[in-house]
Amino acid sequence: MAKHRIYTTSFASVYPLYVAKAEKKGRTKAEVDEIIRWLTGYGPKELGAQLKKQTDFETFFAKAPRPNPLRALIKGVVCGVRVEDIEESTMREIRYLDKLIDELAKGKAMEKILRK
Repeated sequence: MAKHRIYTTSFASVYPLYVAKAEKKGRTKAEVDEIIRWLTGYGPKELGAQLKKQTDFETFFAKAPRPNPLRALIKGVVCGVRVEDIEESTMREIRYLDKLIDELAKGKAMEKILRK
């Protein structure tokens, strides 16, 4: 079975869409970055390097330095699919990020988004 095209899509090409979605709802780029760093363990410089390198989604998540163990607490529906039911690990990571960005755009407090 062929991989979903999101796997080979550059993370840097979708990143501005995450930021735009957040900013449209009064949230900030800094909050988007904090969510990404919390989920993956990338530091600010590492995240910037991944964006500059145009790393694809599959590599971005595969090379994440410290995936947060609390990410398993992320539950809910994204694109009509329950994130906790997604079996393929890379797609689940992508949907985790989508869900967190959705929560940010819906006005949820950062403490709740980051499962603190």
